[in-house]
Amino acid sequence: MEFDWNNPPFELDSSLTPKDIEESFEDPFAVRLLPDSPRFGAQARFFNLGMSASGLGVFSVYRTNGKQIRVVYARGLQPEERFFYQRKLDQTLSR
Repeated sequence: MEFDWNNPPFELDSSLTPKDIEESFEDPFAVRLLPDSPRFGAQARFFNLGMSASGLGVFSVYRTNGKQIRVVYARGLQPEERFFYQRKLDQTLSR
């Protein structure tokens, strides 16, 4: 998948780079969620929780046309999200 980084609609903080975000999508254990809110569903936005190669947890909101990903918001994982990611990882590895 290619990423569209032309004029990102959000500011990256100093702890998060486009490379970190892209790597979080490549995480084989990334959790991708479909929105359950009509607000996000109508705009076809999705959520990704994943880890970068350096171990940085990343939460992203994105949209895609199947060929290109456009990240509309990204930040580091919050403690609750990290717990959710870890629980899903543990469930996957215990199968």
